[in-house]
Amino acid sequence: MQNLLELTLPQLADWFAQQGEKPFRARQLMKWLHQAGVADFMRMSDLSKGLREKLQAAAVIAPPLVKFEHASADGTRKWLFDAGVGNGIEAVFIPEDDRGTLCISSQVGCALECRFCSTGRQGFNRNLGVGEIVGQLWHAQRALRGAPNRLGGEIADRPVSNVVMMGMGEPLANFENVAQALEIMLDDHAYGLSRRRVTVSTSGLVPAMERLAQRVPVALAVSLHAPNDALRDELVPINRKYPIAQLLAACERYLAVAPRDFITFEYVMLDGVNDRPQHAAQLAGLLCGIPSKLNLIPFNPFAGAGLRRSPMERVLDFQRRLQDAGYVATVRKTRGDDINAACGQLAGQVQDKTGRVVQHPARASV
Repeated sequence: MQNLLELTLPQLADWFAQQGEKPFRARQLMKWLHQAGVADFMRMSDLSKGLREKLQAAAVIAPPLVKFEHASADGTRKWLFDAGVGNGIEAVFIPEDDRGTLCISSQVGCALECRFCSTGRQGFNRNLGVGEIVGQLWHAQRALRGAPNRLGGEIADRPVSNVVMMGMGEPLANFENVAQALEIMLDDHAYGLSRRRVTVSTSGLVPAMERLAQRVPVALAVSLHAPNDALRDELVPINRKYPIAQLLAACERYLAVAPRDFITFEYVMLDGVNDRPQHAAQLAGLLCGIPSKLNLIPFNPFAGAGLRRSPMERVLDFQRRLQDAGYVATVRKTRGDDINAACGQLAGQVQDKTGRVVQHPARASV
C-alpha cells in the first residue's frame, strides 16, 4: 500500500498515471490531503466514487502515530510520535502573536554528538522517511486547527506558518528524504509555505549544504556555537571534518541562492565555555563580511550534560558586544522548558545502533 504522505506532486502524478488515472488528479488529492487534512478518501467529494474506492484499495494516509502530547503553560505544544521498535521522535509547536512555528525532527536520534544536545547523547537509530517528516506537519495542522490561541481567539485554519528543521537529528544527514519533504511543504497544492518561512538547521555538513542550495534552497541556520576551531572541535565534533573556514565558505556560496539575504548563526551560551568577552570579539571578527544574524540560545540543561547555562547578564553583555560590532544579535526566548520542549531538550526515545535503549531522565513523567 502506498502511503500518499510520502509523495511529492510529480511523484503523485506518476502514481496516478500508473493507476490508469489522469495526472491532474494529483493536484486534487494534494489539496484534500495537505490543505484540508482529510484522511478519509470517501470524503474527497470531487473525486469519482470509483476513484475513491480505488484509492482505498491501493493507498493509505499514514502519518506517524502520536504516543503522547503535552501542552506548556506558555502555549507550546509537544508531540511524541511512534517511530517503531521502541523509538519515538518529538515535534514542537511554538505559537507567537504573528506566526506559528513547528519544529520538526528528521532522524531517530542523532549521530553527531554535540556536547550540549540531549538528542545526541542518546545515539542514533535511523533516518525518518518522507512520510514521517511530512506527517509531523500534517498532524500538527489538524490538531491545532480551531484551537484557542494565546490571545483568546481561535488559531487559524492553517496554524503552522513557519517550519524549522531543528528537532531531533541532523537534517542534512538525511538529505534526500528531507529534500522531498521540503518540496511538499513548499508546494502551493500542499502547504504552500514560503521558502523564507522554512528553515533548515545544520551543524555544518558542507557537501550537503551545496546540494541543498541546488535542490531546494530554503532559509539556512548554522549551529556554530564557537568562534574558533579548537573550541568547536570539542563542542561540535563534525567540525573536525568540516572546519570553520570550509563551513563559512559554504555559507557565502549559499547566500547566492538563499531566500533571505543573511545566514542565521546559532550560538548556545555555555557558562565559562564560550561566553567570555574574548569569544564575542573572536566571533565578530570571524563573521566579518558575511551577512549574518546571530541567535544566542540560553543553554537548556539536562541530566549528565556537565554544562551550565550562562548567567543572563553575561548573555546580554555578549549580545551588546556583537551589536556594537554591527551585527544583528538576538537572544532566543526559552519556550516550553516546563515540558522539555526547549531548544536542545528534545530527546524522544532512541534505541541506538548498539542496541542500548535510553530514555532521558528528564522525560520520566511521560
